[in-house]
Amino acid sequence: MARVTKSVVARKKHKKVLSSTKGHYGARSRLYKTAKQSSIKSLQYAFRDRKNKKRSFRSLWISRINSASKELGISYSKLINAFSKNNININRKILSDIAINDKDTFKKIVETAKS
Repeated sequence: MARVTKSVVARKKHKKVLSSTKGHYGARSRLYKTAKQSSIKSLQYAFRDRKNKKRSFRSLWISRINSASKELGISYSKLINAFSKNNININRKILSDIAINDKDTFKKIVETAKS
């Protein structure tokens, strides 16, 4: 009878890959070879989309600030230019949060930037 030399190591490796692909469609979660490929690709997507997430959130914040500032009669680009001229340093995330949740404070910030 043939002697098995890698059974524990191989089983552990296969189990690790198959558990990481749990929830993938079809053979991608059941067969080792396709699951391994699926796992590698999913990690590539995760790495790429961590960068894209920052990009998409920044564009969301900019559109929120733009809509709130247009209600006050100033465009986004002119508002940001006024901020830089007056040395007002508020990042876009906080500024969009203020624009949504606290309109009075946002109005004061815009008036400060205009003057």
